[in-house]
Amino acid sequence: MKLPTSNEIRKPSKTLAGVTPIAVMCYPRKCKHGACLYCPSLDVPQSYTPLSPPVIRAKILEYSAKEQVKSRLKAFKLMNHPTNKIELIVMGGTFLDYPVDYQYQFIKECYDALNDRKSRSLEEAKRINETAEHRCVALCIETRPDICSETEIKRMLDFGCTRVELGVQCLDDKIYKKVNRGHMLKEVVSATKRLKNFGFKVGYHIMPGLPGSNPEKDLKMFKKLFKDERFKPDQLKIYPCQVIKGSGLEKLYHEGKYTPYTKEQLEILLVKIMKIIPEYCRVMRIMREIPPVYLSAGTIRIDLRKDVEERLKKDGNKINEIRFREIGFNLRDAGKNEKINLEIKIKKKEYFSSDGKELFLQAVNRNNILFGLLRLRFSTEQEIPELKNSALIREIHVYGKTTAIGERGEIQHTGIGKRLMKEAERIVKKEAGKWGVNKIAVISGVGVREYYRKLGYNLEGSYMVKEI
Repeated sequence: MKLPTSNEIRKPSKTLAGVTPIAVMCYPRKCKHGACLYCPSLDVPQSYTPLSPPVIRAKILEYSAKEQVKSRLKAFKLMNHPTNKIELIVMGGTFLDYPVDYQYQFIKECYDALNDRKSRSLEEAKRINETAEHRCVALCIETRPDICSETEIKRMLDFGCTRVELGVQCLDDKIYKKVNRGHMLKEVVSATKRLKNFGFKVGYHIMPGLPGSNPEKDLKMFKKLFKDERFKPDQLKIYPCQVIKGSGLEKLYHEGKYTPYTKEQLEILLVKIMKIIPEYCRVMRIMREIPPVYLSAGTIRIDLRKDVEERLKKDGNKINEIRFREIGFNLRDAGKNEKINLEIKIKKKEYFSSDGKELFLQAVNRNNILFGLLRLRFSTEQEIPELKNSALIREIHVYGKTTAIGERGEIQHTGIGKRLMKEAERIVKKEAGKWGVNKIAVISGVGVREYYRKLGYNLEGSYMVKEI
């Protein structure tokens, strides 16, 4: 690879959302329930293929968590990306179902790699990372709805996890049975509620086109996701079902018992879906990056999202979801003569989900371009002592190009986060009597604790807490 010039940032889109993402993968291990019908078994982490970039890297490095983190840090530095604010993403199989000792060691090695020193314990590694050069500002773990009990959630708190992605796939018990998913809808409902009451940001993986579904059913499912208070995820990854070599679905396809959606069917469906995604949800990704050599059938257009968004814009449709409105991507895509207004206001949206009240605060300009957001939750069901009588801040995020800690950027480090926090505190004081709260608890990435300390918050258990 030819090295970039001193002022050049390679692949700038990777850090336009305000953090530098590092994905790490655990060693291959089969799921205890068996394999889902659509999932391949290719001697790599479950649901992945040998030519997926994260798998190639992990395999070369013998699935060492420490070496994977060090490798990605080096790559981002070579591409001239800032590496102060790291979002760590744990991938591969169902991490929380691996041996518990392995889980703790894996996460500790991630922090050790960020800290560039070996610690005696996970707690020591986390303390060091609070002020390290490469701070873990967010940690995401992917899991199944049935591997998300209170015990497993408390373990995630030990890890410093702030975001959880649930492999939901659909909202239909009949389809779950058909594809050998190994859980039912009730586990999706309980996991979602439990995670929100512990303060986590909740993402769903959804798979249109599963056996037993059709475009009409799938559209109804997406409408249900945001109308039914049992769901309402904060984020989505939309992975249309594809026929992957080595999966049980491949046999059904060759027998003429299953046909995946065509590109045109998918595009029409995705256009309809994007129209109904609310302002509080971020569509993280559309389409999985499956190398064509491993596909027996199904669309291979990895950039289908681009086609869908262009079609929506051409027809004059309004897109409300978060990623489309983020300031970083809007600045990137603005024409030479197009000037984006940088004056912002704080906008509030209220909705109910999982037996709690959510307030979604947004820093937006007059064109509804999103600069930052905060998720505030009120619930009468506190799960652990440090959350007793607390309102919960489940996320605060300022978008725009990642700016190094201590520097002032065009968007980041300009006071937007403090404005959102101040508004959240004002709301909590106003609602305190109604909900019986007297403090705010923030689920915070280890590397953001210093920021909250400056705002008057102190560490209690796994949360940054402030009395109001």
